[in-house]
Amino acid sequence: MDEKFTLENKLNQYLKNVHLQTKSKEDFYAANGGPVGQYDIMNWVTSKGTVTFTEIGSFFPFAPQGQQLIIKKDYIKWNHKFKQAPESICSESCPPGYRKAPQKGQPACCFDCILCSKGEFSNETDSTSCTECPEDMWANEMHDGCRDKTLEFLSFEEILGGTLAAFSIVGSLLPLSILFIFLKNADTPVVKANNRNLSYTLLVSLFFCYLCALMFIGRPITITCILRQFIFGISFVMCISCVLGKTMMVVIAFNLTQPRSSRRMWLNSRVTNTLVLVCTAIQVIICAGWLAHSSPFQYTDNKSKSGTIIVECNKGSSIAYSCTMGYMGSLAALCFVVAYLSRKLPGSFNEAKLITFSMLIFGAVWISFIPAYLSTTGKYMVAVEVFAILSSSSGLLACIFLPKVYIIILSPEMNKTKIKTTNKL
Repeated sequence: MDEKFTLENKLNQYLKNVHLQTKSKEDFYAANGGPVGQYDIMNWVTSKGTVTFTEIGSFFPFAPQGQQLIIKKDYIKWNHKFKQAPESICSESCPPGYRKAPQKGQPACCFDCILCSKGEFSNETDSTSCTECPEDMWANEMHDGCRDKTLEFLSFEEILGGTLAAFSIVGSLLPLSILFIFLKNADTPVVKANNRNLSYTLLVSLFFCYLCALMFIGRPITITCILRQFIFGISFVMCISCVLGKTMMVVIAFNLTQPRSSRRMWLNSRVTNTLVLVCTAIQVIICAGWLAHSSPFQYTDNKSKSGTIIVECNKGSSIAYSCTMGYMGSLAALCFVVAYLSRKLPGSFNEAKLITFSMLIFGAVWISFIPAYLSTTGKYMVAVEVFAILSSSSGLLACIFLPKVYIIILSPEMNKTKIKTTNKL
């Protein structure tokens, strides 16, 4: 091949020098006895000292480009060591999904094929590098392309989210039903005991506590992230404030025994109502400061789980969240201590024992909630919080109101004021 190109270059130079005019290069070769316009390509095989020649193709130097070389592959013969043409490479080609890594100390044709890393892909053969997928996508199993990441959040459509939502809706109907029973029997002793207005307020608060669990289910957005924390915090503080007011009424009622004592003014319902308003207002102020400083917002986590985008709510300010939970826990602890100290006071409808047991359940639920909440991620972390809300609400409702409902419906003879009479001799 090299000799042919050299000869042709010399010929072109010669033609320019002598200004020979010919119709074509073929005429010049024919006129001057030059080489013919065709070369035969021969293949020879040596076997037992005998050389066999076979014509396997032809070369036409003056043919159009692409038609100069004709090879008859079927006529090519190899010796006994080879059945086909040997490959002049060290390593096989790397398929899509892999990248080439040169072997140290080896020629450039020697390399290793390495699978692309997580989140990377290559869609070309013998790719020297892998390309990272976009943030909202993940490499497929073959690493030769990207696919959309799976969105993870506690959904109404899945079994876990649907079950919790059903419990939330059914649970919210229970305090409304009990409120209807109390309103219908408002003048009975069991309803009037320990301030019936506080009982009404407590039942309404429990209704909102059950319903706020629905705010934690479904794909979170910024507005639901804000509402879920504020409704949860304010509703539970109002519940505990009502329970604390009931407990204080028990203590005051059994310690102020003198009929005309000036301290009997503390038995006024306005005092307990004010207590509930003040305790709730403090929580409202904490939540307002939380909203003004760094409110919760919707957040997407692309790194915690491979191939999954966790859609969740960011608390915004962990300090404000801690203050909200800490204030609620402080009220619950105070309520438990007061109820525990007054549990043995006499009285037909003394609620101190019921309140003590309800606060014990409330505290156990939320104390166990902390390690469970911190050890989970994604939708299961939200499910733990929803479960804690429903469990603590059910504990308050069952311990404080179910015994009263039992007396009103099933034992009405106990729901009567006993009047002692003495016979005079």
